[in-house]
Amino acid sequence: MPKLSISRRTRTTPFTSRVMAGGVKALTVYNHMLLPAMFRSLEEDYWHLCEHVQVWDVACERQIQIQGEDAYRLVQLMTPRDLSTAQADQCFYVPLCDEDGGLINDPIAIHVAKDTWWLSIADSDVLLWAKGLATGLKLQVRITEADVWPIAVQGPKAETLMQRVFGDTVREIRFFRYKRLSFRGHEFIVARSGWSKQGGFEIYVDDAELGQALWDQLFAEGTDLQVGHGSPNLLERIESSLLSYGGDMDRRHTPLQCGLDKYCHLDRDLDSFSLAALRQQRATGVSERLVGLVVPKMPAWPQQLQLLLNEQAVGELGGHCVSARYDAWLGLAMVKTEALQRLQQQPESLMLVTELGRFVAKVTELPFDFAQLGLAERAR
Repeated sequence: MPKLSISRRTRTTPFTSRVMAGGVKALTVYNHMLLPAMFRSLEEDYWHLCEHVQVWDVACERQIQIQGEDAYRLVQLMTPRDLSTAQADQCFYVPLCDEDGGLINDPIAIHVAKDTWWLSIADSDVLLWAKGLATGLKLQVRITEADVWPIAVQGPKAETLMQRVFGDTVREIRFFRYKRLSFRGHEFIVARSGWSKQGGFEIYVDDAELGQALWDQLFAEGTDLQVGHGSPNLLERIESSLLSYGGDMDRRHTPLQCGLDKYCHLDRDLDSFSLAALRQQRATGVSERLVGLVVPKMPAWPQQLQLLLNEQAVGELGGHCVSARYDAWLGLAMVKTEALQRLQQQPESLMLVTELGRFVAKVTELPFDFAQLGLAERAR
């Protein structure tokens, strides 16, 4: 296998030494920073995440800090989601869109102070875009990449572990809300959030040395909980229909194509760059949209894939996997609307063409409804 060449351009994190000692087997680059991708195997990591608790180094979720009297105005200009009712302890999933409605990023926006917002970004250079907008509009803001390195604690035992380290107040944090909790006399922002559906928290570490001590404390307190190293898991995120910017959608796509309509308040009077374009797209309809694909009893994990309808290419695959839990291959794909309409009206089959053969792919809305799909669970 090719090796990843690590240099100053692939930035390490305060937790890289812990990750290396924890036996990381695969790394990727995300926002120019190292992101662990696997520790045991994808499937072993999946089951450990679903049954126990993991500590993740997600410092690659960089915090673009927008600070100043025009901070709110700039953040609102960047998203079609109405942020006017933002409360002091609230986190928002926000599609960031350009003047054509194209997705620039889909971060979590955190209102950390009266005149300060953090955008906890996916993998694209939001800082440069935000600086360009602020300069062009002559806004009174200062835009920086904050020295903040998130840790995620994920899994069904996450709340128990976090309670041991931060106290009972952890249990009071609601979903997509945060509290400032003390660790050795220093307050960290702790949010009930994270890139899995197994439950958990993200800790926004703004002191590297204390963050390392916190990492070690999480492992010390979680021995009986079978705490382990982990990372965002491909199998779990596909099953959970969690979208990955750059993998499932990018600047060519809009929120309306990705099923993110509920985060676009198009009928409100917002000062947002993308509002007019998205309203127009809503009126005319989208040319393609993101759907789920299922192939039961796939014999192996194919790597060369093409989507054909009547021998014509009709879509582009995003993330996909052979499920660890269900006896099926699962995929996310951007498929032409015309093809989806034809599939509803005519007895045609969408074919997944792979190096393993040709398979009929069932189209389903997201998130996956496994009970409705009637998929059998795999034997373990």
